[in-house]
Amino acid sequence: MRRFSQLYADLDSTTKTNAKVQAMVEYFQDVPAADAAWAVFFLTGQRLKRLISGRVLREWALRTTGYPEWLVTDAHAAVGDSAETVSLLVDQGLVEPSGEAGDRTLSVWMEVYILKLRDLPAEAQETMVTTWWSELPRAEIFLLNKLLTGGFRVGVSKLLVVRALAEVAELPRPVISHRLMGQWQPNGDWYQKLLDPKTEDDDRSRPYPFFLASPLEQEANALGPVSEWLAEWKWDGIRGQLIRRGGESYLWTRGEELVTDRYPEIALMAERLSDGTVLDGEILAWDDAGVMPFAVLQKRIGRDKLSAKILKEAPVGFLAYDLLEEQGEDLRMRSLDDRRKSLEMVVDAVGQPLMASHVIQAKTWESLAEIRTDSRAKRVEGLMLKRRNSPYGTGRQRGDWWKWKIDPLSLDAVLIYAQAGSGRRANLFTDYTFAVWRDGELVPIAKAYSGLDDGEIRELDRWIRRNTIERFGPVRSVMPHHVFELAFEGINESPRHKSGVALRFPRIARWRHDKEPQDADQLEQVKALLTL
Repeated sequence: MRRFSQLYADLDSTTKTNAKVQAMVEYFQDVPAADAAWAVFFLTGQRLKRLISGRVLREWALRTTGYPEWLVTDAHAAVGDSAETVSLLVDQGLVEPSGEAGDRTLSVWMEVYILKLRDLPAEAQETMVTTWWSELPRAEIFLLNKLLTGGFRVGVSKLLVVRALAEVAELPRPVISHRLMGQWQPNGDWYQKLLDPKTEDDDRSRPYPFFLASPLEQEANALGPVSEWLAEWKWDGIRGQLIRRGGESYLWTRGEELVTDRYPEIALMAERLSDGTVLDGEILAWDDAGVMPFAVLQKRIGRDKLSAKILKEAPVGFLAYDLLEEQGEDLRMRSLDDRRKSLEMVVDAVGQPLMASHVIQAKTWESLAEIRTDSRAKRVEGLMLKRRNSPYGTGRQRGDWWKWKIDPLSLDAVLIYAQAGSGRRANLFTDYTFAVWRDGELVPIAKAYSGLDDGEIRELDRWIRRNTIERFGPVRSVMPHHVFELAFEGINESPRHKSGVALRFPRIARWRHDKEPQDADQLEQVKALLTL
């Protein structure tokens, strides 16, 4: 635990990519395979199901330290994160740590101690956890609390973890990236196979790493002749890979979630695919009239039980962009044009609800730009541009695939609530709720977590602390003073929201120092965007 805690501190204390990679390389070279496996598990963004809630941890800290309840409440309101609050309180309220638990490795902590908590009654859980607090220094208590609450996050991308592991194993990054896809259990045997050049993939369900497009930040005609590029609509659905191997079907999302059972129409269709087929595409709500709004698809997201009503209201299909594997052969290094020809034959042989994405024909960039103006009418986000001779890469590799999105919608809204962030921003208010006007009152319209630079965040944090009106647990209500321009990709009607609408991917575009609260938009102005 001590070594992993140091790694966490090293990663959290720098924004330099090479420093993060080097810290991970040194860690993986220094620890046992079982510890490295658990580190990979957490660093790649996977988390345990919450074992102990933050509220319960605070109650245990209250009894352990003997501090008055108001102090614990105020400390949590100030810090905003239960794991950090408790680590600070316990560190101040107890004697020096005994150090008895300090030599336990990460894998021992996970497998012998932490995971066993799930089967214990609450009283036994409290006894064990509070004993651990007395044995650990504050940094390790903080890490332990994060693991217990399922809130462990660290500022490192999966791509950087792959870089570090590839350097340790002396293997190509795509090999490591592929082996990390799908479902696996963190243990020493798995980690050794992950790094072994001789390892052969025996997981029939394993998807390929997704190839991601980069935002087009230059004029499209700077890409060269338009004839060298394939253009498609950029649909707003759930990116996925549909796999048919060994007589079984698997549907994976880009977030590496296996969702085959949630989309039985697609699973049934996949039985008509030839064995050894892998398709890359989009899960979309789709009926006889075409693509339905994303809000319709949302009715299916996260549902394990599907009623006949839901299946009827939100039918789905799979829109295929690419063919990655055919008859068990990996096609990713072939040109996009070659893969596309094979894809169209596969789709023609299977039929709906499998479809191939429409290729947009244009002789000039100007005519393609004109076609792009129809995006909102088609409920798409713009165009995808893919170099016709490109292989199917790994991750976000700039140059071959671009997303040429339409300009976002925007509105001006007033900041009304704030909450502390997580990770290295756990002590700053970085999560904001914004409102617009309706009949002289402010109505919440969206939450946003990104768009300000570090200096603006610190400035706003100081203002929030001085201008708090009320507190609701970790949330602060503030004076309606600051106006922000919010950008978002789309808007839908939503009876679940007080405003009656839901924004798609809202973020802060700019801080409108030039506007007063009364200058923010009216809700009726926002609802007018529904017709665009």
